[in-house]
Amino acid sequence: MNRRTISSRKPARRAVALALGIAAVTALPLGLTASAEATPAKPAASAPRTVTGSPSDNVTRIADFYGAYIDAQSGPADGGKLAAELRKYYIHPAYLKKLVAWEAKNHADGVLRAQNVPVRWTVTDNGTADYTEVGITLTWGSGSTATTTKLVVDMTRDHRIINIGTKGIGGK
Repeated sequence: MNRRTISSRKPARRAVALALGIAAVTALPLGLTASAEATPAKPAASAPRTVTGSPSDNVTRIADFYGAYIDAQSGPADGGKLAAELRKYYIHPAYLKKLVAWEAKNHADGVLRAQNVPVRWTVTDNGTADYTEVGITLTWGSGSTATTTKLVVDMTRDHRIINIGTKGIGGK
């Protein structure tokens, strides 16, 4: 019985294979084949952005300071009281006196080293041991006319800014 069942299946298998072969032969000239070609996909919704930080991390604190300070300076009355309070909170008192003297001499904002407010900023850890040194890139304008200024900001282990300039306290 098994012999008959197996032999009776062979013609059915042959018929299925033949039908598939005929379908493939007729589909090829008609362009009905599956394609491995990439097609433009619908633009994916952008993933939510995540910003992390820690109050014990100096790089985060400097980024927070610059973000809040630039926001304050971009607001009404050039930041007024908020900018002053941020400076008192983040900048070491001895350095704040030097910063005010620099501003009087240069007629510019000592935190930004400019007379106006940037449209974007980037904070990058420069990796020092006894204190934190970060590079700040401030972007002014947009498009082909955009320019950047690079600053170095140093912060003590007790989270106070002790230097803002083109070089860090280590001379970098």
